[in-house]
Amino acid sequence: MKIAIEAQRIFRKKKHGMDFVALESIRELQKIDTKNEYFIFVSPGPDRCLSESKNVHIIELKCPSYPLWEQIALPYAIHKLKPDLLHCTSNTAPLVCSVPLILTLHDIIFLEQRQSSNLSWYQEMGWYYRRIIVPHILYKCKKIITVSKFECNRIHTTLQLPQEVLTVVYNGYSPSFSPNKKDRSITLKYIQSEGYLFFLGNTDPKKNTVGVLKAYYVYLQQSTQKRSLLIADLKEEIIDSILIKEGIEKIKSHLIFPGYIPNKDLIALYNGAFAFLYPSLRESFGIPMLEAMACGIPIITSNTSAMPEIAGEDSLLVNPFNIQEIADCLLQLEQDKELYKKQVDYGLIRTKLFSWESTANKLLKIYKDILPCK
Repeated sequence: MKIAIEAQRIFRKKKHGMDFVALESIRELQKIDTKNEYFIFVSPGPDRCLSESKNVHIIELKCPSYPLWEQIALPYAIHKLKPDLLHCTSNTAPLVCSVPLILTLHDIIFLEQRQSSNLSWYQEMGWYYRRIIVPHILYKCKKIITVSKFECNRIHTTLQLPQEVLTVVYNGYSPSFSPNKKDRSITLKYIQSEGYLFFLGNTDPKKNTVGVLKAYYVYLQQSTQKRSLLIADLKEEIIDSILIKEGIEKIKSHLIFPGYIPNKDLIALYNGAFAFLYPSLRESFGIPMLEAMACGIPIITSNTSAMPEIAGEDSLLVNPFNIQEIADCLLQLEQDKELYKKQVDYGLIRTKLFSWESTANKLLKIYKDILPCK
């Protein structure tokens, strides 16, 4: 088979969730499949994180914007290449495609009621683009992959798609995320104290940054240890605006906000943390939960959407809208050593259910099922 995979953003320096899913899946396919030929379509970028091999070819397409890249440059390149199928990995796909199409639809949050209008211009553009494009391409797909049973049910009921076109393929996490990998030379680049709390936030309202900061304010009032809170991927001006609006400016001296943190540094930062906060309002999967648990630290996550499915019912699950509940969970972890150890042990066992190798094997089966004669 000649398999084309869209991985437009994997070479960009500041990668996020869907970029890593595409990258890690391709890397594993490269390991397990030496028979089929792969053509990886990317946009040029500074982080050459994927190398070619005998049957894996990288094709760079230059275009001034994501929509033009996907709707003009990619379909033109596919028409010239004539692969047996195209797998688009990040929620959207060309409206016109000359070969069988597989789509990974990570979520349909863009079709749901918005939690906030406080989006960056890039997020705003992406939100409208998905709302316009996705409804037109879904019925052209041979298969639609999503990343959890929760999201699969949401897609089925919301869009009335046939169940047989939908399939669940869980994400994985890198085995480099493991315990006992503390590295003070890395953590000191970001935070001076040890045993800090860690939160991966950004301007996306679903990440519940406001709720986390309000819960942290409550925690500081009641904790005897008053651990610092390391916040990744948020600029100071965004944090300041939240603190002022909520009237909790006094907690700023306890916050550390270095901005974007490269994925390679996350291993040491998870290992150096006391606990990881992930009480999102809505997630279709939640790879950071697996990364943190695999590094041997407890997580506090939400009892909503796909988070109980991935983290497991025995994780510390909270109502993400209940500020006191989030704070109470942090306090319990500080005060109950037995609970803390139980959560560490549970996380290390739970993460063994997920791997990128498993993800790649399932993708390969889907490709073969689409083209059984190839």
